[in-house]
Amino acid sequence: MQAFLKGASISTKPPPTKDRGVTATARSSGENKKAKPVPWVEKYRPKCVDEVAFQEEVVAVLKKSLEGADLPNLLFYGPPGTGKTSTILAAARELFGPELFRLRVLELNASDERGIQVVREKVKNFAQLTVSGSRSDGKPCPPFKIVILDEADSMTSAAQAALRRTMEKESKTTRFCLICNYVSRIIEPLTSRCSKFRFKPLSDKIQQQRLLDIADKEHVKISNEGIAYLVQVSEGDLRKAITFLQSATRLTGGKEVKVITDIAGDLINEGHAATQLVNQLHDVVVENDNLSDKQKSIITEKLAEVDKCLADGADEHLQLISLCATVMQQLTQNC
Repeated sequence: MQAFLKGASISTKPPPTKDRGVTATARSSGENKKAKPVPWVEKYRPKCVDEVAFQEEVVAVLKKSLEGADLPNLLFYGPPGTGKTSTILAAARELFGPELFRLRVLELNASDERGIQVVREKVKNFAQLTVSGSRSDGKPCPPFKIVILDEADSMTSAAQAALRRTMEKESKTTRFCLICNYVSRIIEPLTSRCSKFRFKPLSDKIQQQRLLDIADKEHVKISNEGIAYLVQVSEGDLRKAITFLQSATRLTGGKEVKVITDIAGDLINEGHAATQLVNQLHDVVVENDNLSDKQKSIITEKLAEVDKCLADGADEHLQLISLCATVMQQLTQNC
């Protein structure tokens, strides 16, 4: 209102107190909206291809596409937290710019939307849209759209077969990027139509550098030993390591972070994943000198069985009970 009065030049009388209060409230609301906290995983996600660490081969291919070369259909596979989704999103932002990014990119999590109906409706309809628009900055814009299917190894075989036909029909206007952890779960007709790139687990040095950089920007007090332990418990998953760091920072309330083991957790009763317990217990069993080789082999075989069941979606509580029964059976043999 003040800006309106000034522009009109018809009165210098200040607006009523009520209006000032409304304006102040609106301004305060706007400031609160701007200050909304963002998960560090999203806040420090690579914004361009050059920021992607330790994946030289795929970065080289994407850079050629940014320079004008055609982009093939892509298949990214490898362990979680190695930058698969971040890489294609960063490339898409550079290809299309901020204005066209939302119009030209369709991102789906195939583990949630994995049926054939999704391929027939969402993917097919998006792929059939005509490409239009140009970048406001004058940079060339490629004449295609990108469909990103995250966790594509969770798609049903029927959905993957339907996707193959869509890829064939819409090859002139649409590029597909399939992202998965296990390439063996993708049908051969799909893998043969994609350029495959394996994302390597990030080295400890790369992860430590990234975590130290984030800690410095967020003014987090943590020792080099704490960072090294963060990398250890996150098992090569940088996304998990960044989440642990943020959780530990909130827990300590600005003090030096020394409670990584509390954040990583061991029990599902505290809301932590059972797979974390399985991984930690494996290390304890292997390094325990009080167990015989036979006991270790029986327990680790059970750990492998439980890990497979958890990956297939089995009940965590029942699997841990079964695991604990096997461990207790072996431990009592020493008594």
